[in-house]
Amino acid sequence: MSRSSRPSLEDIFAEDDEFGLLDVKPRAARGGAVQDRSVTALLEVTNFYEHHSRLPDPDAMDHDEMRLGAIWETVKRAPTDQMRAVDRLGLISGEATPAPRSWQDDPIDTDIPDSLDDIFADDDLDVDASLVELKHTTPSAERHVPDHRAEFVPCHDFEQFRERFETVQRGLEAGERQASPVRKWSVIEPIEGDFFIRNGLLAMIAEKSEMTARGGSRDHRLRVIFSNGTESDPLMSSFRKSLNEDKTARMVQKVGLGPLDPEWESDRLELSGTIYVARSRSEIPAIKEQRMILHKIGVTSQDVARRVADARNDPTFLLAPVEIIATYSLQNLSRSKVENLLHRFFAAARPKELFVTDRFGKKVFPKEWFYVLPEHVGQAAKLIEEGTLHRHRYEVSTQRIVTKA
Repeated sequence: MSRSSRPSLEDIFAEDDEFGLLDVKPRAARGGAVQDRSVTALLEVTNFYEHHSRLPDPDAMDHDEMRLGAIWETVKRAPTDQMRAVDRLGLISGEATPAPRSWQDDPIDTDIPDSLDDIFADDDLDVDASLVELKHTTPSAERHVPDHRAEFVPCHDFEQFRERFETVQRGLEAGERQASPVRKWSVIEPIEGDFFIRNGLLAMIAEKSEMTARGGSRDHRLRVIFSNGTESDPLMSSFRKSLNEDKTARMVQKVGLGPLDPEWESDRLELSGTIYVARSRSEIPAIKEQRMILHKIGVTSQDVARRVADARNDPTFLLAPVEIIATYSLQNLSRSKVENLLHRFFAAARPKELFVTDRFGKKVFPKEWFYVLPEHVGQAAKLIEEGTLHRHRYEVSTQRIVTKA
């Protein structure tokens, strides 16, 4: 293309501007730019006011609010007509009304109650009384509080255990027995005759009572004898917890190589004890009506009064206090064997429908209660002592102990 054939500027501007490239608007005056920024600031303040129901604070800790507040303090002093046109909330005149709050907005500090009393005292809060009434909870006066604690008391029959403690102590000193540490949170299932070291004292499990569901979980009451001549009767779960909390606690190794070794059971006790007959003082109608013929048969090696002290919290005792009607001493007879013999002998008189509901709503069926009279238990105890119980049976229909044909 020759130089003369190129279009001139006049030719270019004379052609149709199909894409609007030459349609350029002149820049606004400097005053107009200030006016646009003022309107923009007003719109930002309006948006802030709608979300927070207040104007931005120029002294706020938040940087963005502080900046917006400072700008607003400047532009509101000389409002323009354009600003007044877009001021739909009346921010310039100071007559603004708070915008309706949304559930998504942050609560105002004054709207946050300090306590439940403030909530329930609100006149606008019309709550049905049934919604705030506590149900299925035990009143504080009737809460699960033990009647006695497993405190240390003098062991009245410590002499029958003294030699056993001395034997175990000699075995530990000679290295014939080992004491292994109790691992943290280990599950320990002690049995009668087991030895432990707790708080520097040898502790022997002398008795493990019948299974109970006290506190909603299955448990046993223990009789623990200590080498200093004292004893305690904690729940097995409490004793286990005390071992876990004692960093010096130890489990004393048994004699023998294992369960098949005849010496493995040499620590097991064959304690004599006391047979007791207890009558429930429960106010449950189904139990109260049968109070005079329904009795608990138990055997314990510890003081009977201490054994039944916490009866009202123990499903084994029908969750009620009991009255001791009769006791019979055992002489040179295994406590556990006597208890099993008595329970089997009177098994036909065990009420199948007897149960109590614990505080968790769970039904518990105690197995130590029978429709027998105290004199029947005394007669059976005498037959055990004579070694002739197997020749007799309990006849439920006549409520008599009769000789087998």
